[in-house]
Amino acid sequence: MTKKMYVGNLAFQSTEDDIQQLFGEFGEVLSVNLITDRETGRSRGFAFVEMPADNAKTAMDSLNGTELDGRSLRVNEATPKR
Repeated sequence: MTKKMYVGNLAFQSTEDDIQQLFGEFGEVLSVNLITDRETGRSRGFAFVEMPADNAKTAMDSLNGTELDGRSLRVNEATPKR
């Protein structure tokens, strides 16, 4: 079973590779989706990361509130769009 996580408060210069590397410390990263502005192509400051459920729980607990590129990350379980 997999879990999708919301990663917020990312620095605009953070890349999918940076996020992949950070979460990779906690196990296999199935996907990283960095959300960008349609018009400018610039990061909107958040991403979604998908991992196996047990690794995701550890990653959420460990990474929520930690710093990446000078910003304090918000990491929690993604909620489905309404």
